[in-house]
Amino acid sequence: MNMPVRERIWKGEGTHRVPYWVYTDDGIYQRELQRIFGGPAWSYVGLEAEIPHEGDFKRTKIGETSVIVVRGKDQEIHVLKNQCAHRGLEVCKQDYGSNRTFQCPYHQWTYRLNGDLSGVPFIRGVGGQGGMPEDFDRADHGLTKLKVATRNGVIFATFSPDVEPLEQFLGEKMLKLFDRVFTGRPLRILGVSRQRIPGNWKLMFENIKDPYHASLLHVFLVTFSLFRADNPSRTEMDSTGRHSALISRRGERNANTATQEMASFQEKLELHDPKLLDIVKEFPDTATVVMQTIWPNLIVQQQANTLATRQIVPVGPEAFDLNWTFFGYEDDDDAMRARRLRHANLMGPAGFVSLDDSEVMELAQRGIHCDEDAAAVVEMGGRDRADHNHIVTETAIRAFYGYYREVMGL
Repeated sequence: MNMPVRERIWKGEGTHRVPYWVYTDDGIYQRELQRIFGGPAWSYVGLEAEIPHEGDFKRTKIGETSVIVVRGKDQEIHVLKNQCAHRGLEVCKQDYGSNRTFQCPYHQWTYRLNGDLSGVPFIRGVGGQGGMPEDFDRADHGLTKLKVATRNGVIFATFSPDVEPLEQFLGEKMLKLFDRVFTGRPLRILGVSRQRIPGNWKLMFENIKDPYHASLLHVFLVTFSLFRADNPSRTEMDSTGRHSALISRRGERNANTATQEMASFQEKLELHDPKLLDIVKEFPDTATVVMQTIWPNLIVQQQANTLATRQIVPVGPEAFDLNWTFFGYEDDDDAMRARRLRHANLMGPAGFVSLDDSEVMELAQRGIHCDEDAAAVVEMGGRDRADHNHIVTETAIRAFYGYYREVMGL
């Protein structure tokens, strides 16, 4: 039986031991929804290229709360809580579309694109009977409006009025890496994928902050030297530890002393179509992989020439949805667009690489239930929370949980 959250005690001062109950306890999960997803943080909700015209909208979630991301008049971006001010119904039922207004299906209360209430049927009654009270003011009953920030085509929103500016929230190091992909060049959406993974949402963040596993789990990455322990690499974090990035350059495909410890290395494995890995340099630096995690729900992915955002949406303490949006730049030529789509086969729910991650996260969630009072050992690379100039480390996980403990009061 799960213990109340007030009785959960994270022993010790460090984060090199992570108690398993943070992945299963419903009280912990409810506190996460309140303090993390409902707290002073900028949550990713989409790309401006997904809603290019006035009236275009996207339905998504922050935590478990449904929100509408919509382009209003004068190209202004609004993020609205998907909840009618009358009786609480969702006013938007489609994932994507274009509307002039949003209307509740129950009593047809109607809202403008900016969330203002524009119409209430029978507001003054019928034939002098019924209607709303004289002091009812439509201005007081619009859809809840979230605070919005955009940067170079990426949309963030928050329920908190006290959150710091987006640039300050990201920090100098992470902002530089963010702007590396999102330069301000117009984006073009190439496709979306969605999957539900039966594991705690934090396991996804850990997975991207954990380069240690890449050389051991992923046959494709290791065999074709896309991301492995002996490649020139580094692990970076912001000053709080909440954001991080794994940065690496593709090395030579060869067997050496490092590959002797990589059971996933398959020296004789060959591609029938080598175009799957025809990587073209497109950024000023030499990195061929940059995986950036931005608290609390965003992964920015560059693997070879495939680019994507991954949005984490928790579904209770033991499942989450992972929403992938693959994109390129509007001025890509046909060859680059085709290349990005080919390289996208590495990622996504059935990707040559990402399929491995989905399976091990499910196995982790199942294994945790064997003893929820035990703890994960997170000591690869030491017990510090500093940047490392290699990827044989779990430092970014330790830093993440340092910030997590602070926010959660654990």
